[in-house]
Amino acid sequence: MQKNTEIQSETWDGAVLGAGIAGLTAAALLAQAGQRVLLLEAHHQSGGCAGTFRRGPYTFDVGATQVAGWEAGGIHRRLFQQLEVPVPAAVPLDPGCVVDLNDGRAPIQLWRDPGRWQRERQRQFPGSERFWRLCAALHQANWAFAARQPVLPPRNPWDLGQLFAALGPGTLASGLFSGASISDLLGLCGCGGDQRLRQFLDLQLRLYSQEPAQRTAALYGATVLAMAQEPLGLWHLQGSMQALSTALETALAHWGGRLQLRHRVESLRQTPDGWRISGSGPGQRRFELGARQVVCSLAPQALPQLLAEQMPPTYGQRIASFGDPSGALVLYGVVARQSLPPSCASHLQLAWEQPGSLFVSVSQEGDGRAPQGQATVIASVFTPARPWFDLGEEAYASRKREAQAGIEAGLGQLLGIRPNDWIQRELATPRAFAHWTGRPFGFVGGLGQQPNRFGPFGLASRSPLPGLWLCGDAIYPGEGTAGVSLSAEMACRQLLQSLS
Repeated sequence: MQKNTEIQSETWDGAVLGAGIAGLTAAALLAQAGQRVLLLEAHHQSGGCAGTFRRGPYTFDVGATQVAGWEAGGIHRRLFQQLEVPVPAAVPLDPGCVVDLNDGRAPIQLWRDPGRWQRERQRQFPGSERFWRLCAALHQANWAFAARQPVLPPRNPWDLGQLFAALGPGTLASGLFSGASISDLLGLCGCGGDQRLRQFLDLQLRLYSQEPAQRTAALYGATVLAMAQEPLGLWHLQGSMQALSTALETALAHWGGRLQLRHRVESLRQTPDGWRISGSGPGQRRFELGARQVVCSLAPQALPQLLAEQMPPTYGQRIASFGDPSGALVLYGVVARQSLPPSCASHLQLAWEQPGSLFVSVSQEGDGRAPQGQATVIASVFTPARPWFDLGEEAYASRKREAQAGIEAGLGQLLGIRPNDWIQRELATPRAFAHWTGRPFGFVGGLGQQPNRFGPFGLASRSPLPGLWLCGDAIYPGEGTAGVSLSAEMACRQLLQSLS
């Protein structure tokens, strides 16, 4: 696999835009299928929101800090086996997360064992078992449906045939809830008045759907709420999250694909032979190349600028109607391990007021992120992204200091970290994420998984423009490394079928 050599003015079978997990997966799959593939990435490394950066001896996961789909038959394990590369080492998280509602009561432990988790939730949320059983039934139907590889939403007869082939009795029954939210399920099961349960669900669902229980699609949320338990589970990668990107780079190289870093795509132009792609490379050198097919893993909000006057008006209006995804504030810090509670969990949540509820990831001893006896601590908070770009420098610095102080105060309560315990720390805002990922306004997630945006109602991988395909966290089945990998696999199946 070649990197950073000069791009000649040549035509490729396929060009993939963005070397996050979705783009890497799509490029590797197309290369394996015999396509001559070029993967273009604006940054100096792959990974996107699942990448890493270093500060001296410390390695920090930029955004994503855990993965799903590592179990036998899971999407990542299945794809690595298909692509004939070793599966990166990972350990299961147990508990998958510890959620502190900051109400003076014991935190909720999301145990990996289903029986232990059932006993935990019965103790924490008495009278809610009917709700959990309904979620489990919907999840099982969804999982069986997803395993049959549907195409959602369908946009032509072949897509529709793939969808119909994936349907089963459980799918048809769960389809009755296609317009419902998780909040609707709570009401149906007599749990609508349980404010503590609702607060817990709001915290958990926001991580994956960008929405609280009231606005999260029931069919999406039911699966999200089952991800921490066997036979699924959440996993912690050894080394760093970059191990996932590195393995996919290896797969791309193995099948003859090419990765070009530090090449920012600025324009897509449709031609009789496919697409012309232009942009800037190192030293602001211009490049232009042709591709018969283009797979875009960038945020769909980037399409209007890339396509300019070629953007179909109704398509542009639809993308604009989705509204903005969230931005994030993320504190990256290091402490001595002895400063943390004994047997500190790897992932925690805290209900917190200012600047907002925290999702916290703590490195494990020997996982490659910090020297022995030390730990990296990453704390993230969702925030509206655009307002950070409207601030003058003084106002920006002031607001950043206030946010960091609030996060550190929350970590003091959650983990007992005192101001003098920090070995080093820094805060990233949406401005930093815009620079790192190239996403408009530093958006860190896809489309909020509301009932009217999920599954058959979402944005299709098959765009209205022939030869332009979408994948990533805005495409079914949604966010997370497992979700975006499934979206890339779906887009590749459609693309390859269109060539047959």
